[in-house]
Amino acid sequence: MSTAPAPSTRAPARRVIAALVLVPVLTALALWAFAWPAARTAPRDLPLGVAGPAAATAQVEKQLQQHDGAFEIHRYDDEAAARDAIEDRSVYGAVVVTPQGPELLTASAASPAVAQLLQQAVAQQAAASGAQVRTVDVVAAPAKDPRGAALNASALPLALAGIVAGAVVTLLGLRGIRAALALVGAAALVGLVAAALAHSWLGVLTGDWWAEAATLGLSTLAVSAAVAGAAALIGPAGMGLMAFVVMFLGNPFSGAASAPQMLPEPVGAIGQWLPPGAGTTLLRSVSFFDGAAVTGPALTLTWWAALGLGAVLLGNAMKARAGSAEPAADREPALAGRPADRTTG
Repeated sequence: MSTAPAPSTRAPARRVIAALVLVPVLTALALWAFAWPAARTAPRDLPLGVAGPAAATAQVEKQLQQHDGAFEIHRYDDEAAARDAIEDRSVYGAVVVTPQGPELLTASAASPAVAQLLQQAVAQQAAASGAQVRTVDVVAAPAKDPRGAALNASALPLALAGIVAGAVVTLLGLRGIRAALALVGAAALVGLVAAALAHSWLGVLTGDWWAEAATLGLSTLAVSAAVAGAAALIGPAGMGLMAFVVMFLGNPFSGAASAPQMLPEPVGAIGQWLPPGAGTTLLRSVSFFDGAAVTGPALTLTWWAALGLGAVLLGNAMKARAGSAEPAADREPALAGRPADRTTG
C-alpha cells in the first residue's frame, strides 16, 4: 500500500522548483530588456534640420536620405531658424549650407551620443566632396558632465527611490490620506536632496534649481504612487508588478543614454510613456533648454502620480467598505436564530 508524500515535504519541493524556473526567466528578461535596446542602438527618424536656400540644400538632403530611415528632415530658411528649432527641442541638430561650406549645429545637452553621431555622419559626407564641416554646439552639455554620464545615471536611483518609497508606505500600513501625504512628502524630500546633489554639489544640472527639484520630485512620486496604488488595489503582488514595469521596462527603455529615436521601435515610444523616460526628458528640458518641450513629459508624470494616488485612496475606500460590511453579515445569523420574544400575561 503506497502512501502519498506528506504536505510538509511537497511545499519545499515546489518552492525549489519555482526558484529554479523563476531565476533563469528573470535573468533572461533582464538581459532582453537591457541588452537588446543597447545592441540595436541606431538613428530611426531622428529629427534633423537642414537650413539654407532650397537649391543649395537639395544635395545635402539627398545625401542624408541615403541613410534609409535614419533621419527625419526638417527644412529651415536660415541658420537663425535652425538654432531656434534646436533650442525648442524640435530637432537634435541642423546642417546649415553656407558660402564657406557646410556647418553643423548640434546640442550635446540634448544627447551627447546623438551629437557625436551627427558629427560623424555629416563629416563623412563632407569628406566625400572634399569639404570640411564646422561644428557649433548650440546648447552644450555642462562642463562638469560633458558626456551626460551623471544625468544618465540618475534615472536608476530615482526609479529605486520611488519603488522603495511606495513599498515602505505600503508595508508600514499607511492608508488613504495618510499614505498619499507620506508619498507626496517623501517625493518632495527626494527632489530637494537630488537637486542639492546634482545641481549645487556636482554641477551637472544648470537650470532653475526649483524647477529641477520639482522635476526630480515628480519623477519619484510617479513611481512611488504607482507602486503604492497597485498594492492598495491588488495586494503585495502589485508592488512586484510595478517594480518590474519600472525597472525592466521603464529604465532600459528610457533612452537616457542616447535618445528615444535611437532605440528599436516601439521601445523608444514606450519608454517615454513610463516615468523614467518621461522624467529624464523633462529634466533635460528644464535644466538645459529653459523649459522647452516640457508639456508632454510633464503630463505623463502627472498622470502616473495622479492615478497612483487615486488608486491609494480607492483601495482604502474599498477596504473600509468591505470591513463595514463584514460585521453586518456576522450579525444576521444571530438575529435569525434568536427566539421570538414572548409576552406573559
